[in-house]
Amino acid sequence: MDKKFSRLEALIGKENLDKLKSKKVIVFGVGGVGGFVIESLVRSGLEDITIVDNDVVDESNINRQIIATSDSLGKSKVEIMKERAISINTNAQITAIQKFYLPENEMEFDLSKYDYVIDCVDTVSAKLSIICRSKEANVPVISALGAGNKLDPTKLKVSDISKTEYDPLAKVIRRELRKRNIKDVKVVYSSESPINIVVDENEYGRHSPASAIFVPACMGILIAKTVIDDLINF
Repeated sequence: MDKKFSRLEALIGKENLDKLKSKKVIVFGVGGVGGFVIESLVRSGLEDITIVDNDVVDESNINRQIIATSDSLGKSKVEIMKERAISINTNAQITAIQKFYLPENEMEFDLSKYDYVIDCVDTVSAKLSIICRSKEANVPVISALGAGNKLDPTKLKVSDISKTEYDPLAKVIRRELRKRNIKDVKVVYSSESPINIVVDENEYGRHSPASAIFVPACMGILIAKTVIDDLINF
């Protein structure tokens, strides 16, 4: 028995642990949610993980992102996450892609070769593209919805996107999916009513949502748990 995962194996069994080690997943976005997704997957025995993000660690990330420290400022998020993942499990095969997923470059990603697609990006166009292309490839996909301007992690839910509430992002995504006749999209969202806070524009001219660690971290862990359950039919 691999001692690193002996306590997990006691919970789910050797057959399921071996199954997880053989699965291949891709995570788009290594931020407040995505970082905790990857952390949880690696600590649950998954070894073949592709991570995609073009961002670097900023000081404003320190309050909520697992890879953000004073030592990682200015460094590539995917490279820091890769290093961290391999330090957790030396058997991990982490493919780090320093790139933002956009509709313009979607064909650079062959989603059909993965067992699960995990969407933790924060732009509507990218989310729609990831969901649509995963459906076309007949690969399970799960999408993280809004974690900003919220504080209560007990309000997190796993649901079909058609049943979400109190999530402005979900409303937009639902409308666009209906136009494309796409149904049955699994998401993790917060049913907490957003706290109305205005934050100064960032360097891209966008208003950044207020945030704390509680909701994005728990959302990431819940996404990882859902993916693991689906992969081993637990």
